[in-house]
Amino acid sequence: MIEKVARITLLLDFYGGLLTEKQQLCLELHYNQDLSLAEIAETFTVSRQAVHDILKRAENLLEDYEARLGLLERFLRNRHVLSQVLARMKDISAKMTGASQIALQTEIDDLRLLLEKMIEEE
Repeated sequence: MIEKVARITLLLDFYGGLLTEKQQLCLELHYNQDLSLAEIAETFTVSRQAVHDILKRAENLLEDYEARLGLLERFLRNRHVLSQVLARMKDISAKMTGASQIALQTEIDDLRLLLEKMIEEE
């Protein structure tokens, strides 16, 4: 599981457009620019508690959108599969200097299956 700051930042990338401008800005200031609740409260001329409430509501909405749509989970899964493909391709490149054609064909077939799996999940 990724850490909270990274997760909220990614969720904001995926679903931020579904939040109000104030919610987006509060999340941006707190998570991406590392401003404290007091600093954000001063910006909006509201209380720290109001900023806390806005952040919690926005975080809950982002998590709810993710639970329903799963875009972040799919993105992370696809990134993992692509990392596997890249690693396998590097292995193939290393084997090219003396490996048999059959071994290389097996590697290529495995890569093809990984990519097909990723495409099917879309």
